[in-house]
Amino acid sequence: MTLEQLRIFVAVAEREHITQAARDIHLTPSATSAAIAALEARHATRLFDRVGRGIVLTEAGRLFLPEARAVLARATAAEKVLADLAGLVHGTLALAGSQTVANYWLPPLIERYRALYPGVSVSLAIGNSDFVTARVQEGAADLGFIEGDVDAPVLAAAPVADDEMVLVAPVTHRWHWRAPASAAELAEGPWVLREPGSGTRAIFESYLLDAGVSPGALRVELEYPSNEAVRAAVEAGSGATVISRRVVEGAIRAGTMALIDYPLPSRPFLSLRHRERYATKAAQAFLELAAAAGR
Repeated sequence: MTLEQLRIFVAVAEREHITQAARDIHLTPSATSAAIAALEARHATRLFDRVGRGIVLTEAGRLFLPEARAVLARATAAEKVLADLAGLVHGTLALAGSQTVANYWLPPLIERYRALYPGVSVSLAIGNSDFVTARVQEGAADLGFIEGDVDAPVLAAAPVADDEMVLVAPVTHRWHWRAPASAAELAEGPWVLREPGSGTRAIFESYLLDAGVSPGALRVELEYPSNEAVRAAVEAGSGATVISRRVVEGAIRAGTMALIDYPLPSRPFLSLRHRERYATKAAQAFLELAAAAGR
């Protein structure tokens, strides 16, 4: 079994499509199919079922996938240790960020980092806070950046910046003329919220619980997996939301949504790193830059 075979297997398993996987890893479909066939033949185990013109993982393939990912992560970590011997002249840095952090806070920081260390290749994966936490735990990301809290003892979390949370609503909403006087009034909504698992949703629900209001009491009309979709829905009149001011600042200035005068706690942006994995010089330099930017 070779690392190249594992890399091909993971690519095909994640896409369940030979041609797409081959394109993404810069191989021909025939070479990709041959590598999978050789892996299956060598271990006398079928990893994929051919269903019509497509393929799906077998039970053996599903069990093997996390092990293959783990081996590739360890190989990548070994390469990074060797790359560190050359300082920051060459190397890679894999980042993962939740949506607010990745879309509004990280980009200028990444550009400053690239100007300081042009030989380091930087990649950024974007998802919700649960996604980022999983990427760092699995070793797929050297560093993660999320909003709010994290419950993962294997990860070291440190605040790097503060984020202002605001209540916004359509300009036709009653709260535009009279802000809610208490958290209990918030239940009336209607609400447009991020999906469960997002840092924004978790922070808002934590605030409600502290104020004695059950999140289940909210009249939630819509849930969206992106800040941009939530913002557009509020502008369209679907309901109110609690969101980072960074996301809606432009819409507030343009007058397409109303900023409601209601006090909400700020939240921290956190950096995440795995306590037990090797911290490369590239990652350490990025954390130092992030800490300086947050001061």
